[in-house]
Amino acid sequence: MSIGFSFKVRGVMVRHTHPLLVLLALATGGFAIGTTEFATMSLLPFIQHDMQIDASTASHIISAYALGVVIGAPVITVLAARIDRKWLLLILMGLFALGNGMSALASSYGSLVLFRFFSGLPHGAYFGLAALMAASVVTSGKRTRAVGMVMLGLTVATIVGVPMATWLGNAVGWRWGYWLVTTLALLTVVMIALFAPKTGVASERSAKGELRALKNRAVLLTLAIGAVGFGGMFSVYTYLTSTLDSVTQMSSATIPLVLAVFGLGMTIGNIVVPRFADRALMPTAGGLLIWSAVALGVFPLVAGNPWLVSLDVFCIGIGGALGTILQTRLMDVAGEAQNMAAALNHVAFNMANALGPWLAGLALALGFGFRSTGVVGALLALGGLVIWSLARRQERQARMT
Repeated sequence: MSIGFSFKVRGVMVRHTHPLLVLLALATGGFAIGTTEFATMSLLPFIQHDMQIDASTASHIISAYALGVVIGAPVITVLAARIDRKWLLLILMGLFALGNGMSALASSYGSLVLFRFFSGLPHGAYFGLAALMAASVVTSGKRTRAVGMVMLGLTVATIVGVPMATWLGNAVGWRWGYWLVTTLALLTVVMIALFAPKTGVASERSAKGELRALKNRAVLLTLAIGAVGFGGMFSVYTYLTSTLDSVTQMSSATIPLVLAVFGLGMTIGNIVVPRFADRALMPTAGGLLIWSAVALGVFPLVAGNPWLVSLDVFCIGIGGALGTILQTRLMDVAGEAQNMAAALNHVAFNMANALGPWLAGLALALGFGFRSTGVVGALLALGGLVIWSLARRQERQARMT
C-alpha cells in the first residue's frame, strides 16, 4: 500500500507520492547493493581466516556475485516483462535480502559462493527498474538527476556502508557484514511498499519486446561505451591500495582515507554532473570520458605524492557519473525494451569491472609497475570516447533518415 493519491495516465491507475520519498526508497536499495558489492572485498581476509582458504580461492566469492549480476539482469528482465515495476522491485529486493541472509549463514566455502551468486542475480534488474521508476516520477528535464539520486545510494555506500560492514566484520565477524546488508534490504522493501507508485503493466511490454534491445545498435553502442570507458576507473581502483602502499608509501591508517576520497568524488559526481546531462546528455558523456582520460593519465605522474594523488583519485571518482548518464541515454534509445536496456547497463558496468583490472594486471605482469594502471585506465577511457563518437555518428544518421 503506497501513500498518496490516485490519478490515471494512459488509462493506467497511478499512485502519487512525493518524488523525494520515492527516490529515497530506491536509493536505500542502491545503498544496500553497494555495501554488499564493495564490502565483500574488505571482508575477504576475515572469510579466508574463518574458512581456511587462500586469497586466490577467496576471490571467487567476488566473481560469483559478478556472474550473478551478468546472468540475472537479462534473464529476470525477460521473464518478468509483464510484472508491474513496483511489485518486481519488491520481489527483487526480497530475493536480495534472502541471498545476503543465506550468505551470513553459509556453513562452507562452496555454499557461500552459491549464495553470493544468488545475491547478485537481482542486482542489475533492480538498478535498471529503479532508474526507470525514478525518471518517471520527475519532469523530463530532471530525469538524469533523478537517476543520479538512485545511484547516489551506491556511491554513498563506499563512504558509509562499506566502512560500517568492515568494522562489523573486524569486531564481531564477517557474517555480521551480510546481516547489515540484509537489514538494509528489508528496510528497502518496506520503503518501496509505502512510497513507490504502482503503475500497472503497459500493454506494449513483453518478453519479445525486451529482447529487441539486443538488436538495437544504439543500445549496444551505449553499453559498449560503459563496458570499455568505465573500465579505466576500475583499472586504477582495483590496485589503488597496493599503489598507495608501495608507490606513495602511505601508512595503513591513511590509505582508507584516500579510498573514502574516491567515494566522495563519485558521490559529488552523481550530484553535479547530471545537471549538465539533463541539458546536453551525450555531449556531457563525451566530456566526462575526456575528463576521465586526463585524470587517469595524470595518475602515474602524481602517484608518489600523497596530496596530489588524493586530489587525482577524487577526480577519477567524479568520472563514475558516467553510469548515470548512460542509464538515461538507454531510456532514450531503447524503445519498447526499456527494462532490458536499463538492466544491461549494470551488466556493462560489471564487464568494465572485469576488463579494467584484467588489462591492468597484464601490465603489472609485464613489469610496468603500479603506475601503469593509470596509463591502462586512460587508454580505456579514450577507447570509450571512440565508441561514443560512433554512437554520435549513428545518432546523426538516424535523424537524417
